[in-house]
Amino acid sequence: MTLHLATIAVWFGAAYLALGLTFAVPFAVRWAGRLDPAATRGTWGFRVLIVPGAVLLWPVLAARLARAR
Repeated sequence: MTLHLATIAVWFGAAYLALGLTFAVPFAVRWAGRLDPAATRGTWGFRVLIVPGAVLLWPVLAARLARAR
């Protein structure tokens, strides 16, 4: 892998994580209850714990939210 391809891969990874963090915070605070009714009663500790997973799985969760509407 050349340096140019490695740089592009790092930029894509950073963009993916930035989009994931942008999605994960509102998901943990507001939208998690739409996918799982038990999450509506979740504590702040629970919401903090689901943020890392939501950052990594944001395309899947966004698609499920779109279908849930």
